[in-house]
Amino acid sequence: MGAVVPPVVAHHFTDPGCPWAYSFRPACARLRWRFGDQVEWRLVTIGLSETTERALRAGRTPASQVIGWRIFARRFGMPFTLEPKPRLAATSRACRAIVAARELDPALGERAFRELQLLHFTTTALLDDDGDLRDRLARIPGLDAAALVGRIDDPELIRLYEADRALARSAEGSPTDVQERASTSDGPVRYTAPSVIFEHAEGRRLEVGGFQPFEAYDTALANLDVALERRPPPGAVGAALAAFPDGLTTAEVASVMRASDLVDADLDATEAQLLTLAGEGGATFEDELWRVENSVD
Repeated sequence: MGAVVPPVVAHHFTDPGCPWAYSFRPACARLRWRFGDQVEWRLVTIGLSETTERALRAGRTPASQVIGWRIFARRFGMPFTLEPKPRLAATSRACRAIVAARELDPALGERAFRELQLLHFTTTALLDDDGDLRDRLARIPGLDAAALVGRIDDPELIRLYEADRALARSAEGSPTDVQERASTSDGPVRYTAPSVIFEHAEGRRLEVGGFQPFEAYDTALANLDVALERRPPPGAVGAALAAFPDGLTTAEVASVMRASDLVDADLDATEAQLLTLAGEGGATFEDELWRVENSVD
């Protein structure tokens, strides 16, 4: 029998240097838990910056960057470093590394994206330093990080990356544009991170532009296909971790564990449960990620 084709494809416009995209991870984890393989996620890299010139002209500094991140940390619960980086960094090379991993295997692309988000937001490493990219990507099993980073300037890879950038800059007249959730920061009207276009196998499309509450994505999927099965929340944090062997942050686990969409995530209670599970030998915590013990790293 052939592979089962998921009824919905989610085109996820994103960038490893965007704090809104990073803060979307808890909602995305909840969507992935709820709908599982019924939704196929496809990364589209935006390429927010080829250089740091625009950020420097705007007066941004490593210190102001961290100050801004503190607001995101308090509001959405994802981990952020409080230590300023040695300098600002552009995101183009990191995006191309993600595209290279994605072309090998979409799962590798997702893992590379997550690792480079953590690199950017929880360490002083830089998204445009090839050595930092190699070191972080080397954590991914089955990925030759040196070879992948060595492809960043390959003409074919650049072509694929530019195709992503062009698609991201095709938002003019879209629902995202109408809602004023698009941007013209570098010219064309582009999708902001984390915009998602849900496309049904029968051709119907709905888009959720920019960062929106979890319910916006869930409502879009409900309107796209009422037949999608909805998995209830897990009964224990161990079950949540088992479904995400690559690991989850505390905020992601708390989002998956929400008893209903009418109940806010409880980071403190979730962290207490995770610590209890770790104390019993059932989970590990490293580099801001919880994993079930003996999970495949």
